[in-house]
Amino acid sequence: MFNNVFSLLEINQWLVLIITAVFVGMGKTGVYGLGTLAAPILAVAFGGKVSAGLLLPMLSMADIVAVSWYNRHASWKHLWKLFPFAAAGVVIAIFVGEAINDNTFKIIMAVFILGGIPVMIWREYNKNTKPFRGSWYSGSFFGIAGGFSTMIGNAAGPLMNLYFLAMQLPKNVLIGTGAWFFLLINLFKIPFHILVWKTITVESITLNLMMLPFILIGAISGILIVRIIPEKPFRWFIIVMTTLASIRLIFNA
Repeated sequence: MFNNVFSLLEINQWLVLIITAVFVGMGKTGVYGLGTLAAPILAVAFGGKVSAGLLLPMLSMADIVAVSWYNRHASWKHLWKLFPFAAAGVVIAIFVGEAINDNTFKIIMAVFILGGIPVMIWREYNKNTKPFRGSWYSGSFFGIAGGFSTMIGNAAGPLMNLYFLAMQLPKNVLIGTGAWFFLLINLFKIPFHILVWKTITVESITLNLMMLPFILIGAISGILIVRIIPEKPFRWFIIVMTTLASIRLIFNA
């Protein structure tokens, strides 16, 4: 896919890459939902497994920006309950991904993303629930499910947001905790994409580095949006667009 990458890419694919980079940057700094929307858009343009490898380094770069900004807000007592199980979920997904073709991969990705839509809707309607006390049992469930879904389709955002929201973490703590979780789990995933799935190559990394300025633009925009603009109407727009993009992904499989 990435051989002679610059001559092979069409204009619409370049536009998709730029839009994805901006969305990823914004999603990682607090405008939740945009990262989920980026995954199916990229998959339609590049294919399921290829897009997962192409998106991962962009997510990791955006994670570094988010961690740099929200680092002091992270809640490590919640993170330690997730990491071992999330790693196990990633390993399980590796074997699943090796055994399926690209069309099936895209369908599984879309199913995971669509499965997160009710979570996003639940988040909008349940602002005043009592805090949920996280345990190793809940950490194991959300960790394995999050690791599996993030490896298959970079689609763990809504699921992990539900876990952190159930704890009623303050806005900045939620963003900072999520940033650290995804930075570490995404870095854990990279060697498997390189050595097992072979979806990250020198050519794809070159594309990722070219998208870094757009990731930074998105990250700065996300920080400003979280500060000054009410999120609710924008978030409903993202829920609708994510749903439509995921359905399109299924029909393009």
